[in-house]
This record gives sequence, C-alpha cells and structure tokens, in this order.
Amino acid sequence: QVQLVESGGGLVQAGGSLRLSCIASGFRTLFRINTMAWYRQAPGKQRELVASISSGSNTKYADSVKGRFTISRDNAKNTVYLQMNSLKPEDAAGYYCNASPAVREWGQGTQVAVSS
Repeated sequence: QVQLVESGGGLVQAGGSLRLSCIASGFRTLFRINTMAWYRQAPGKQRELVASISSGSNTKYADSVKGRFTISRDNAKNTVYLQMNSLKPEDAAGYYCNASPAVREWGQGTQVAVSS
C-alpha cells in the first residue's frame, strides 16, 4: 500500500520561503523509477499539478510557479522536496505529493498559508 507523508508547510509572509518534504513508500515499482510530483489544492478549487520530476531528474513546472519553486528528489531516502521561494498569497493551499500520473492513495498533505 502506498504511503505518502508530507511535511514542511506553515504560515509565511509574502516573499518568504518554505521547503516541503514528502517521504514515499509502498509503490509497486521502485521509487527511483517513478515520476514524482507535487500537487496543490486551494479551498473551492480543483487540485492542480505544481511540479514534477522524472526518474532522470527532468523537471516540469506549472507556469504560475516557474522560477520560484524547485522540485528535487533523493532516491536513497525515497523523498521528494519542493523548495518554494518568493511565495505569494495565491500559493496558499494544501500541498500533496504523489506519482505522476497519480496513484489512488493520497497523503494528508501539508498546509501552506501566505500572509500579504
């Protein structure tokens, strides 16, 4: 069974930074060969893909976060990170990691709040 445990969220002022972490386990295939991604969901909005990183560490970003967010991975630790800089109030959401495409299981996520 897939388990995803996100951490690192919190309340920051606009322009601030946060680093999110996600420890993944239970994938049918080795973690290192999965494309992993961070998603976010704000109240009343659909979940959106924010950033993804392939097994070869190729990265993709939503236009709204390009140049501000950086996704990375440590395969030895089965961990994916999201460094978020220059945060804006519109970045406030619950942040979740998963594979891309996502598997059925989701973690509890970690909440990011940004004050203006």
